[in-house]
Amino acid sequence: MSKVIFVAGGVMSGIGKGVATASIGRILKSKGFKVTAIKIDPYINVDAGTMNPIEHGEVFVTEDGLECDQDVGNYERFLDENIYDSNYMTTGRVYQTVINKERNLEYKGRCVEVVPHIPEEVINRIKKAGKNKDFVLVEIGGTVGEYQNMLFLEAARMMKMRYPKDILFILVGFLPILKNIGEMKTKPTQYAVRTLNSAGLHPDILLARATTILDDVRKKKLSIFCNISSKDIISAPDIESIYEVPINFEKDNLGNRILKKLNLKPKKNDLKDWKKMVKKNKTASKEVKIAIVGKYFETGKFSLKDSYISVIEAIKHASYYYNLKPVIEWISAESYEKNPKLLKELKKYQGIIVPGGFGTRGIEGKIKVIKFCRENKIPFLGLCLGMQLSIIEFARNVCKIKEAYSTEFLKKCIPIIDILPEQKELIKKRHYGNTMRLGSYNCVINTKSKAFKCYKKQNISERHRHRYEFNNEYKNILERKGMVFSGINPEKNLAEIIEIKNHPFFIAVQFHPEFKSRPLKPHPLFKGFIQAIR
Repeated sequence: MSKVIFVAGGVMSGIGKGVATASIGRILKSKGFKVTAIKIDPYINVDAGTMNPIEHGEVFVTEDGLECDQDVGNYERFLDENIYDSNYMTTGRVYQTVINKERNLEYKGRCVEVVPHIPEEVINRIKKAGKNKDFVLVEIGGTVGEYQNMLFLEAARMMKMRYPKDILFILVGFLPILKNIGEMKTKPTQYAVRTLNSAGLHPDILLARATTILDDVRKKKLSIFCNISSKDIISAPDIESIYEVPINFEKDNLGNRILKKLNLKPKKNDLKDWKKMVKKNKTASKEVKIAIVGKYFETGKFSLKDSYISVIEAIKHASYYYNLKPVIEWISAESYEKNPKLLKELKKYQGIIVPGGFGTRGIEGKIKVIKFCRENKIPFLGLCLGMQLSIIEFARNVCKIKEAYSTEFLKKCIPIIDILPEQKELIKKRHYGNTMRLGSYNCVINTKSKAFKCYKKQNISERHRHRYEFNNEYKNILERKGMVFSGINPEKNLAEIIEIKNHPFFIAVQFHPEFKSRPLKPHPLFKGFIQAIR
């Protein structure tokens, strides 16, 4: 069986369990092991597709069409490997499977109970994901002490009891520094460890999250009160780039501590390329100013970045590739609807991105932004909805089809963008979960296009997440006025990439290229976008 490392969080949510898990994966991979990672979300939702991005963060899409938590994106970026459907579970998914098995008499008439059958299903999924792997990293969402993730902790306890030499438990705790006192406090993490103890588990390693490096005094205190060797308390301070985390962990010898506890020895020790990439990122000094114009930013008085995290990381990957330091600003599309005069401020940016999204809020503002970028020759990249709105803008303002719109937003319009035929019946029956055009689809690129110059190949495959599509009935009209349909899906003749002639860089795509960008392998379209700016 694979070695299994559970990663849980204490004190509060959002302390970086996902990045910690991904970083541990990168370290173990650098030591010659085959590694995969699982995310457990303690939601009744069957997948992340029906969750609001403002509340939950970005919905990440895998090659095989799974809509999942944004942490899976971090796993892919750090491990430089694709993560698949079997590596994601929610409370809803697990319960659904157990209930289906009961209905199919797979329990052979026995009483089906929450314990042990739910934890057993979790264990089966972990084993399945770990097939042909040396390590499975399992991130348990939420915070220890919450009712929602107790069954997943119970699964971890059962695995630890059955396979004591193959299971490791890591707790990510938070150590606040109170401003008026100026002292780092260990008590919240002490209580998190005790809460974990009450679930029958004890952390083998403690990752101490704080704004600064953990000192020896705090390490000693945590060691005494949490019953953990000070060597197994790893400092995890705030840093500028998440890609520095594996390097920071290795300063405290985390990788070898893990291997020693599992009676393993490193097969190699090679973080060379990763360190080189991080060093290059840190030395980039020339700034490139980019705006992301979206709507999933505000929640009360706070502004969130998680809704577009893959876009942000893809910008970083491509910028650092060219030794540029990205300065990314988030702009609410609604501000341009209320005050179009504000569009002039877009001239201070060297590039504009309009990402994906759903619903009517901010749509007209995004269309105004796209028009401004087209007319003022500002490098522009449209993603998913960004492509659909680019087509609507062009149809309205260049082709003079004033009522051009999408039937997603207005049923009675000239349907430049219309629902995919196979989606109509699903919508009528209100079948929304996991029914979009999801996952990887083929695209053939015109060899004379800018897109081809980016990809340097004709046949590509990219990930999708949408229900609506360009209506081919209007293709000839748009082409005559200068729009280039440079990428086409060969199976269904669907428009995948559009470009505008006589523009430094105006490309919009129906897919989500950001999902395939990696720190060591920036995505070709983002590289092309940054190169045009450069």
